[in-house]
Amino acid sequence: MTKSNWTKDNIGDLTGKNVIVTGGASGIGFDAAKVLAAKGAHVILAVRNIGKGQKAADLILAEYPNAKVELMHIDLGDLESVKLFAETYALRGQKLDLLINNAGVMIPPLRHTLQGWELQFGTNHLAHFLLTGLLLPVITATPGSRIVTVSSIASRGAKIDFTNLDGKKGYSPMKFYRQSKYSNMLFGRKLDMLLKERGADTKSIICHPGVSATNLMSRGSGKQTGGFINWGFRLVGQPAEMGALPTLFAATYPDLKGGEYVGPEGRGNWRGNPAISKEIESLYNEKVAQELWKVSEEITGIKY
Repeated sequence: MTKSNWTKDNIGDLTGKNVIVTGGASGIGFDAAKVLAAKGAHVILAVRNIGKGQKAADLILAEYPNAKVELMHIDLGDLESVKLFAETYALRGQKLDLLINNAGVMIPPLRHTLQGWELQFGTNHLAHFLLTGLLLPVITATPGSRIVTVSSIASRGAKIDFTNLDGKKGYSPMKFYRQSKYSNMLFGRKLDMLLKERGADTKSIICHPGVSATNLMSRGSGKQTGGFINWGFRLVGQPAEMGALPTLFAATYPDLKGGEYVGPEGRGNWRGNPAISKEIESLYNEKVAQELWKVSEEITGIKY
């Protein structure tokens, strides 16, 4: 671990930077977006619910009237919506300095994406795999750009069942959540290797928020989480603004080389200031990552 006293005050001026944050309307995505906007970045909140997104944008602008915040619609449960989002952004002819693959659903009852994949694997991994691939030409054409993918400590001990990605052979909400977050981690690390192989200036970095009180526990409904669950998370975890620090560190810390795994430096990595974790060395599995990559390309139709 390194640099455990890092806070958002360490972030320099981001004026002129273009940033996309998926799921930027609530939780750690919102807190990360707010800080990036406060530092001068042009922040695009990529959200499913435009009304909720507008409320989030209004909150940021109330605190930072000069902030540049914009809404764009994306439904990560529909790969066609992801394609439309990426095409719309690419057609602007603007650069993209930072893509934060943040949005996620956690432990819903068995539900499926529009294309028939289990909702957590489809939303948390497949949609971000496709989004990143489609935006990659824009990102890699932007000097010093980064892709940050948010994983979870739930990826510890997770396995991917490639024979049951739709959940039809049996479904356990937590097991499938862990599978999706493990996929995020494998994807983020494998992507960095690919970028390095191609000599790209872009870095891919993975992070996790520890245990944070966010409405992720709304189980994909988008509603606020119930009081008891929230109380439990607050008791053992940390507020969303602390949970957002690993994302912000991964997005802005100048010395990162790419491929790092950033999380809170406290006991069990549940809470605390962000630091680089060596845990990814034992969690990452090249064989599984290769299979995941192949399957993800087949499903989404994107070739990196």
